[in-house]
Amino acid sequence: MKRSRLSVVPHIVLFCIVMAAGYIHAQIPVQENLKLADIRMHDPWMVADKSTQTYYMYEGGMAGTAAQRRSGVIAYKSKDLISWSGPYVVYEVADGGWADPAAGVWAPEVHAYRGKYYLFATLNNYKAPIVQPQPAGNSRSVTKIDVTYGGVGWHLRGTQVFVSDTPLGPFKAISEKQIPPADYMSLDGTLYVEDGKPYMVYAHEWIQLVDGNMEAIEMTPDLTAAVGQPFYLFKASDAPWLGNRTETINGAHPYVTDGPELYKTRTGKLLMIWSSYDKGSYVEALAHSTSGKLAGPWKQDGILVGQDSGHGMIFHAFDGRLMLVLHQPFDGRLARAKIYEIEDAGDTLKVKKMEYF
Repeated sequence: MKRSRLSVVPHIVLFCIVMAAGYIHAQIPVQENLKLADIRMHDPWMVADKSTQTYYMYEGGMAGTAAQRRSGVIAYKSKDLISWSGPYVVYEVADGGWADPAAGVWAPEVHAYRGKYYLFATLNNYKAPIVQPQPAGNSRSVTKIDVTYGGVGWHLRGTQVFVSDTPLGPFKAISEKQIPPADYMSLDGTLYVEDGKPYMVYAHEWIQLVDGNMEAIEMTPDLTAAVGQPFYLFKASDAPWLGNRTETINGAHPYVTDGPELYKTRTGKLLMIWSSYDKGSYVEALAHSTSGKLAGPWKQDGILVGQDSGHGMIFHAFDGRLMLVLHQPFDGRLARAKIYEIEDAGDTLKVKKMEYF
């Protein structure tokens, strides 16, 4: 997710700043011996590829020059999580599709699935308004409120799927549209496989719903299309730690859902890490399914990491340690990847220590 705090900078303004930084990343040649502190990184995603004993870290940015204004996904690689090389362009938004090549790519994730690598990327088109947005897939009654920042209101935004034979791409589209319904403003789609069936879990935008939802939709086995309708998991305001909001949109209090990822503990408990805000600061939060199934019901457990940190994902280091990578601070101009060692405590996750790479 790349947008401002609700009470600080209009999200379209920060979007332009973040994308300008993305141009810089893509124009410079591949560099060696970079540290995490050297790499601007927002919504980091890590692939620990055992076959090559290489870590790959991904971020949305501009794949071409500033004059080309072409969004894409860039990657960095490392053997030890300490020294990195990059950036490598692994995907570029093509012309002629539903997304605007200049509108940015958010929250790229790369999943190993059935012998290939699948990129889940949130694409945008600010020039394609959604005229009649629909309520969430759980048929909740959602008040239609026209949320507009920087002259941009409801518009096409969703997660599309791409495939490659290698973690460094190039990734090519396997379908012509996003997986969630096109009239949903959705983002941050992630893959979860349950009982042999793949699902996309995603955030349904607070911009459209005011109280953002987490939702899921079943996918075909080849990940090319949706199966059936989305179903509701939980809403942002279910988290008691969110507290009282001071911002209002036509009298309603907005609540953000961002960056879902699913994790099953060593005892079989199904957890979700996700991000929102606590007292205006971005946080990494934790929830669990009381049924152990994706459909829930879901219960909120609290904040895992605070201090303006979030949009994390979990991976295993090659030495077996369980790790969490996220970005901190939220500001895209300053954001860097931070890596924590965490503990699978059976019924929850606990932070053991921060790794200062």
